[in-house]
Amino acid sequence: MIPAKFDYVRPSSVEDAVSALQQGGEDAKILAGGQSLLPVLRLRLAAPSVIIDLGGIPELRGVREDGDRIAIGAMTAHHDVMRDDLVKQHVALLGQATETVADPQVRHRGTLGGALAHADPAGDLGAVALALGAEFVIAGPSGRRTVPASEFFVDYFTTAIGEGEILTEIRFPRYTGWKSHYEKFNRTAQAWSMVAVAAAIKVDGGTISEARVGLANMGATPIRATGVEQALVGQAATADAVRAAAEHATEGTSAPSDADAAADYREHLARVLTGRAVLAAAG
Repeated sequence: MIPAKFDYVRPSSVEDAVSALQQGGEDAKILAGGQSLLPVLRLRLAAPSVIIDLGGIPELRGVREDGDRIAIGAMTAHHDVMRDDLVKQHVALLGQATETVADPQVRHRGTLGGALAHADPAGDLGAVALALGAEFVIAGPSGRRTVPASEFFVDYFTTAIGEGEILTEIRFPRYTGWKSHYEKFNRTAQAWSMVAVAAAIKVDGGTISEARVGLANMGATPIRATGVEQALVGQAATADAVRAAAEHATEGTSAPSDADAAADYREHLARVLTGRAVLAAAG
């Protein structure tokens, strides 16, 4: 189908984008990579009066060091995230998960900020952001504010980004020297996660000293598997210890039942994939 008629704005700064968003009001839509928005427009499930394209704002792209954080512009394409040396060195889990997003065409057009702002519970990158304790920088009429990942994901397709606000940057702590792995189960015909697990661990002398585990599509938002993390710390990085800890993966979850899988099957997947992800991270 052909989208409904709309006005198109391509600002050159964040301030101009926020101003355009204010003028457009509730009928305005933000265009990042367009991988989620364009299909909705074509099906006329949305009919915005104005689309604000963030592609002309240079400051929203790129990966940089900022003190003890790795800062990534919201408009940085998935392809650039997974190939970046700073990401590989300090936030390897993010790069590993990004490699599983959709297909090469989508990874070249889709953006990190767009995927996270879309907040699909079956998306891959929300679980990573939550597990790694990322921070989200949001710009609006009152200036910029920073929201931790634990408060950013609110509900299905809902985030802490308010009316008239734009996600500008995602900041990750450094996990230099940590081991990590992203384990995902999905139908061959589609890349959306039926269940996925993001795991990062720090191993000292064969013992797991720190652990961070995030789950995708086990509830309305990404979920931090704190029970697994607590069970892993202090344990030897062995198959038996990891699998015992993985039994805690479903604690605090609310797995959905849909055409892809029933809730109890997703719970089974969460336990199995958690064990696989941590074991793979441990080598």
